[in-house]
Amino acid sequence: RLSAVLGALRPALPLLLGLSLGCSLSLLRASWSHGAAEERCLAPGRPAPPAHGAPPEAPEEGPGPGHEDFRPRIVPYYRDPNKPYKKVLRTRYIQTELGFHERLFVAVLTSKATLNTLAVAVNKTVAHHFPRLLYFTGLRSTKVPHGMVLVAHGDERPIWLMYETMNYIHQHFGSDYDWFYIMQDDTYAQAEQVKALVTHLSINQDVYLGRAEEFIGGDEQARYCHGGFGYLLSRSLLLKLHPYLDSCRNEILSVRPDEWLGRCIIDFLGITCVSQLQGQIYHTYELAKNTEPEKEEEEEFQAALAVHPVSDVTLMYRLHKQFSRIQLDRAYQQIQDLQMQIRNLTALTPAGEAGVTWPVGINAPFLPKSRFEVISWDYFTEQHIFSCPDGSPKCELSGASKADVSEIIVSALEQLNRQYQPLLRFSKRQLLNGYRRFDPTRGMEYTLDLLLEAVTQKGHSHVLAKRVSLVRPLSKVEIIPMPYVTEATRVQLVLPLTVQDLDYVANFLDMFAMNTLDTHDNALLTLLFVYHPYDAQRVGQVDVFAGVKAMVGELEKRYAEVKIPWISVKTEVPSQVKLMDIVSKKHPVDTLFFLATVWTEINMEFLNRCRMNTISNWQVFFPVHFQEFNPALVYRGEQTASSTTDFLRDGHFDRHTFAEACFYNSDYMTARTKLAADILDRDEVLESMEVFDVFLHYSGLHLFRAVEPGLVQKYALRSCNPRLSEELYHRCVLSNLEGLASRSHLAMALFEQEQANST
Repeated sequence: RLSAVLGALRPALPLLLGLSLGCSLSLLRASWSHGAAEERCLAPGRPAPPAHGAPPEAPEEGPGPGHEDFRPRIVPYYRDPNKPYKKVLRTRYIQTELGFHERLFVAVLTSKATLNTLAVAVNKTVAHHFPRLLYFTGLRSTKVPHGMVLVAHGDERPIWLMYETMNYIHQHFGSDYDWFYIMQDDTYAQAEQVKALVTHLSINQDVYLGRAEEFIGGDEQARYCHGGFGYLLSRSLLLKLHPYLDSCRNEILSVRPDEWLGRCIIDFLGITCVSQLQGQIYHTYELAKNTEPEKEEEEEFQAALAVHPVSDVTLMYRLHKQFSRIQLDRAYQQIQDLQMQIRNLTALTPAGEAGVTWPVGINAPFLPKSRFEVISWDYFTEQHIFSCPDGSPKCELSGASKADVSEIIVSALEQLNRQYQPLLRFSKRQLLNGYRRFDPTRGMEYTLDLLLEAVTQKGHSHVLAKRVSLVRPLSKVEIIPMPYVTEATRVQLVLPLTVQDLDYVANFLDMFAMNTLDTHDNALLTLLFVYHPYDAQRVGQVDVFAGVKAMVGELEKRYAEVKIPWISVKTEVPSQVKLMDIVSKKHPVDTLFFLATVWTEINMEFLNRCRMNTISNWQVFFPVHFQEFNPALVYRGEQTASSTTDFLRDGHFDRHTFAEACFYNSDYMTARTKLAADILDRDEVLESMEVFDVFLHYSGLHLFRAVEPGLVQKYALRSCNPRLSEELYHRCVLSNLEGLASRSHLAMALFEQEQANST
């Protein structure tokens, strides 16, 4: 009977065990939680909570000035119900709302005598390593060196210069930065070491850090920071010091500005200069006369954050070269140490030594999961490359590509000689084969087949072929500063129209009205009617653009506040540059143009990207629109798929056309002026050029060429004007041919045609 009962309960036994285990754990957790709630963890120095029935003590006062809470905080938004609602303007960066500060501000004290010498040397050596650097002087020079931000106070007295500099820093940057580094122009500072120093210091303390020096005839315990070696001030100390600067100027007498500042900080704040803080040491090195930086091997010199005095410009550059070499050697040694650690640890993994990638520490090569993800290799020799941007099979190796190949060959020889010397010494005879590809996970990969001549120690030589592999890894990603632009700029659309475009104008105007006029987008439209000379003579009897003008009139009646102007042009060859010249003269210089085509379907998403990607005096935008294939070849009588499922599928990005462009009128006029000076009166050259060529060859702007999913064009067979240049005509024909269908669709159409012919 017992066995029968157990047999009946066997299927439910796991459920019962699970329920009992869950209840037990719940009871146990509840007892722990109850016990933890009764016991309070008190921080050291905090009083215990009052007993039951005792009156609560008054809360402790908040921290004093300068000891603010540095945790991120959300700035609350308060809306006054008595005021009309306005759109909330968010800050540009989220760190502004959270109360974050920039880390380091650097001030360089210079003079009129050394502004064009030592200050320029500082600017060329270390200025680009600091996030923000300003130069302060008493009297402004007649000409400020290029690339330097100079603040002149109007007085060369050293104490007055220091006083005005501290006031200026507090007024303009006191609320934006956590650390302030002050140095002289005869000081060489290791920028990377200074930045690393501030990352290891707490910002919640009053810091006065530098090379501590004794006052002459003063208190033995008090120290000031020597100005020649630079010193670091925290934001909290600067905020506390600012109210006493006027008193220090009137009460403290000193010849040296660094002594004056140190005495001010000591007398009013009670803080003395220190050379070591929170485990960080401020290393300095004092240069002797006739010092040779290349021969300095002392550990004190190599560890120095600041070197003083630097007597001339040449010595500044030599110091920079020596410290750069020291940092580079340290970086290479760190790489070798890390590679050794990776090898040792990889041997303990399940994969063993086979899991070590080459080069050690660099990401493994990308492994494709399908044939469409295979990264192709580009073949090259020392003279030619067999993968050209224009699609041709072979082109000359020049420019950056030639320099890249030459550098890789030299690097390969250096690595071989470093590995095999002194037994063998290699020299290059010829590059037999070269392959390269860009792997987005690791960088540029190279495979070289080199014909080498190997020479032994005894002088015997031998010619051999050797294959080497090299990787140029991706380095640290840098954020390139770009001018700030907004989405509120008005866009002026320019639409050139010819007789061949009349069938598509109605759809363009409908899309323009629906996506810009109905949504009240800040965009205007200008039509450019291009008349053939024959049609221009008969415009009084028959106007070929009469229907378009009637449609424009209907739009202006429907939208009373909208005016759509048009310009009539007579020409046999509608050159894009000549047409743009006419439009440019009729608009202000700050106009943002969008040069469109009749097949362009305007939408708000693209217009916003046109505004964001076009920056005056900096960048122009040439989008690559998405061209849909011929539906007769793609669907072959079947029903077209819906736009939601067919978005960016049955088509391709047409890289052969440059008809659409976003640019500012001022940038176009500047480039056009340079073009006019180059071609003089040869206007026939303009027929072989597009607006893209004008910006490419006659402006120093960035040309932003990118695919644009917001520009989708329906299939249409473009008419290619044979009167244009051979290159433009060839690109137009290629655009039509590649826009027919994909290879699979064309193959299927040919197959069906052959099947039909055979039957």
